[in-house]
Amino acid sequence: MAFRGGAKRSLGSILYSRVLPNTSYTFSTASAASSAANGRGFSTWVSSKRASFARAAESPASFPPKFASTRCGSGLFLRGFSVEASSADQMSLIKQLRERTSAPIKDVKAALIDSNWDIEAAQKELRRRGKVLASKKSSRMAAEGLLALAQNENKAAVIELNCETDFVARNDIFQYLALALAKKALLVEHSSQLDSGVFNIASEDLEDLKLDLEHPKVSGETTVQNAITEVAAVMGENVKLRRGIVMSTSSHGVVSTYLHTSPQPGLGRIAGILSLAVEDKITQLDAIQRIGSQLAMHVVAAKPLFLTKELVSSDALESEREILKSQAESTGKSQMAIEKMVEGRLRKYYEEVVLMEQKFIMDDTITIKKLLENLSKEVRSPVKIESFFRMEVGEGIQRLEASSTSEHVAQAV
Repeated sequence: MAFRGGAKRSLGSILYSRVLPNTSYTFSTASAASSAANGRGFSTWVSSKRASFARAAESPASFPPKFASTRCGSGLFLRGFSVEASSADQMSLIKQLRERTSAPIKDVKAALIDSNWDIEAAQKELRRRGKVLASKKSSRMAAEGLLALAQNENKAAVIELNCETDFVARNDIFQYLALALAKKALLVEHSSQLDSGVFNIASEDLEDLKLDLEHPKVSGETTVQNAITEVAAVMGENVKLRRGIVMSTSSHGVVSTYLHTSPQPGLGRIAGILSLAVEDKITQLDAIQRIGSQLAMHVVAAKPLFLTKELVSSDALESEREILKSQAESTGKSQMAIEKMVEGRLRKYYEEVVLMEQKFIMDDTITIKKLLENLSKEVRSPVKIESFFRMEVGEGIQRLEASSTSEHVAQAV
């Protein structure tokens, strides 16, 4: 059966009025006329049932062809789409929200659709969903991340911020938060702060403190805990502040630091921190700072566990002695020879784990003890190492997951 153009439009009107009795629609006059002229008789319409459809209904000719009715063979098939924004507008909103939040594009689109393409409401919805998601992921292992360092004249602070993958650790939002947390840790007052040395900062010590963030994607005043939760929501991974330390020195001392595998100043995967004390006030601080930086690098490379032989724990010494004795007895030598072998190997053990007994990485002809003696002569005042600390991202986490025991970190005070 053949229909004329006008009849087809009439039939379309009837169908629409019966299928969608409460929906008003607008025909594109130009499209209808053109279609009638070529005998195809397609009708383009836009639903204006929702308030947001009104703008679209005012300009029917601007809608893309895919919203038009289609015809197959001799039958007439009409397709209606609920259009709240043009395709170009939708893509623009998706791009804007993606730039604001860095959330996955599928989540961005879903939030916009659910919020009727209101970008502000969609952003709030993403944050709400993200916080729920972050809490669900908080039990997952986070062994990647970065160390962040903040420092002033006589004090330095290092924190470890963990995530699940190194991909997130390279993200500028994650790195911005890590640096902000280190700066906050530097300001924390501690009962032992009057004395030089190292004190630990637990995540609980920081989580209620205020942060004033100024990153384009995470900004405003909030607490440390809320900032971590929000970044975890944006990243889609478990993000946690694991630990921190602060090292201070006397008024005549210097705190030196070194960060290994550093993506930008103040960030790295391994940190060496060392404080040097000078007995008398001197003017040659540049020499102290130069050697201090080299020693901080040495701490990272050589991995000392103790500052002096006297500070080696009795448990560690007895354990090593038993191992060495067992190895010596396997040779079948006399008891006197075994004792000499054990003592000789213990000296080697000290050279491996005691900072003052280690050979300097930049000149293996001298020990750290000899290096300090030379420095003391240069500045004409006794110089000593007060304390040192070495920290590495993720160290001890596997063992903690397996045995729930406290981790071992290299430090000396």
